[in-house]
Amino acid sequence: MQESKVLLLKYGEIALKGLNRANFEKLLEQNIVNVIRNYKTSTNNKDLYFNIEREQSIMTVSCKDSEFDIDNIIPVLSKVFGIVTINSAVKTEKNIDIIKETALKYISPVLENKKSFGVLAKRSDKSFAIKSPEIAMQIGDVLFENHKNIKVDLKNPEVWVAVEIRNNGAFVHASNVKFPGAGGMPTGSNGSGLLLLSGGIDSPVAGYMMARRGMKISALHFTSEPYTSERARDKVVKLSKILSQYCGEVKFYSVSLTEIQENIRKYCDGDYTTVLLRRFMLKIAESIAKSDNFDCVITGESLGQVASQTIQAIKVIYDKINLPVFRPCIGLDKSQIIEIAEKIGTYETSVEPYEDCCSIFTPRHPVTKPKLGKVLEEENRIVDIENLIERALEDMKII
Repeated sequence: MQESKVLLLKYGEIALKGLNRANFEKLLEQNIVNVIRNYKTSTNNKDLYFNIEREQSIMTVSCKDSEFDIDNIIPVLSKVFGIVTINSAVKTEKNIDIIKETALKYISPVLENKKSFGVLAKRSDKSFAIKSPEIAMQIGDVLFENHKNIKVDLKNPEVWVAVEIRNNGAFVHASNVKFPGAGGMPTGSNGSGLLLLSGGIDSPVAGYMMARRGMKISALHFTSEPYTSERARDKVVKLSKILSQYCGEVKFYSVSLTEIQENIRKYCDGDYTTVLLRRFMLKIAESIAKSDNFDCVITGESLGQVASQTIQAIKVIYDKINLPVFRPCIGLDKSQIIEIAEKIGTYETSVEPYEDCCSIFTPRHPVTKPKLGKVLEEENRIVDIENLIERALEDMKII
């Protein structure tokens, strides 16, 4: 076997799935294939051929073109849900002398200017004659002999050298050539959800958090032309594209609320504008979710953050919604949500100063503890509610 550079993709929860594990691994592999395909297209490297192998709770990714540095695809693989860590490794024959040569060749540059190292060996292939402690000792000896200025530390070394003996070969890598993955569960393993995606900070984070748990995400955005601009909608399309880097293709629905908002303004008490508008949003979201077979609706609500997110308002807004509603940000404060937004790359887009539909006709004193009876009384002032919703859905745009 000729030595080759590979990526070792390791996962967490999937390994605990027992008899169902193969199904999760198959889905993860397909998601990796999709990401690599998009990478090849976006970088105009369509002739590259990548090989993905599954075994013993890991996956390996390699490229048949030896001129291509496999580390180039780490940034895109690090966004695939289900992968916990990515190790840049060298794959070689399961022969202890060859493993020693490989370790000396590829690990020596990593040990330059380091003060200490240790060796960890894992023998997943029990047919390999040499046991793990002896493998670690032999690899440690050859490295120490060639690096007299470095000491061996088996408690807290500056570099851990790892040797993994698996069914399909031996892998050598170092701890400081390891990258964090996105974690979570493979996209598509836990149903589908329709995300109410505004142009703000919270809703993209909510979508990311549910996608991380394996949910396939589509996005619903509400506009208010001519009160909101095309740039405001483009901003939310951009947020959807950022989310798609993590959870694959995002179907994007755009629905205008202009006529509904004008009717609320004309017929209803202004203090109830936000609560009434949110009720319409949820009715429209539920209609789309049911017709397109989404399992739930996802929102970016954080308890008490704004007037429409008090417990009393939430209770009234979702009074007639029969689908599950997930609110992954409900217990987070703003600083925690911002931290996640910065991590996933949505924050800078979210704070671009373009108005959204919720900022149109905003009351000066929005009700924070609405009573259902009063809300229904105000809502009943609006003429022909069902037709308003139907017209909004008829003009819906999908990307």
